[in-house]
Amino acid sequence: MTDLATDQDFTSEDVTPAISIDGVSYNYGKRKALDDVSFQVLPGQFTALLGANGAGKSTLLSLITRLFDTAHGTISIDGKSFTSHGSKALAPLGVVFQQTTLDLDLSVRQNLRYFARLRGLPSTFATKRIEETLSALEMFERVDERVRDLNGGHRRRVEIARSMLHQPKLLLLDEPTVGLDIHTRRVIVNHIHKLASEENVAVLWTTHLMDEIWDEDHLIVLDKGKIIEDGTVKEILAKNGASSVSDAFESIIVQEEERLR
Repeated sequence: MTDLATDQDFTSEDVTPAISIDGVSYNYGKRKALDDVSFQVLPGQFTALLGANGAGKSTLLSLITRLFDTAHGTISIDGKSFTSHGSKALAPLGVVFQQTTLDLDLSVRQNLRYFARLRGLPSTFATKRIEETLSALEMFERVDERVRDLNGGHRRRVEIARSMLHQPKLLLLDEPTVGLDIHTRRVIVNHIHKLASEENVAVLWTTHLMDEIWDEDHLIVLDKGKIIEDGTVKEILAKNGASSVSDAFESIIVQEEERLR
């Protein structure tokens, strides 16, 4: 753990949630992938969405990014729902998908410039943000290298920089460190926690890697499409008499399986 955590009170009713998910369900035919999922992520809050493969994490992210349409329940970003604002509700959102979406034959600068134009960012502002976001990730010296020539960890850093160009209020990352080496994973995890604590960015981070979750984080455990735990890591550890997130997760899943028998 580090000392980057914030003492911010995330229970204030005066704060507009960066994202609010209320009663969301989703089926693939007769199979229920999500079952009445509800939670909020507030500004400055790092929320880890933890679940095994098949828990429903990818389906939920597809609904948040509108790759899928929400048939049951509502999703609002910064107080604006998809129902009332359509795609405009996505404006405060930055996304890092699990699979790379960079153009491998363009340079880092060209990739970020292209995204900035899609976002309608003024050229001078985009230039400033490209330098700021890449420098924060120790990548600015590679700005004119082709993405194809970068390793996986450096490509991921470029994608994170790209997601922050427009200064989003909510950053959504789908298992962003899968396949990366330990040092690169640590750099990315530390950087995203720092964005939350120092720049008040709300973070929703999906993972199945327990060591990416800090004691001060908000933790949601998703299993078979249902939320079975929602609270701070410290609260969940205490509730389950566990000394680590891994032990707590195992205990929670065992209890849920026994309940369903």
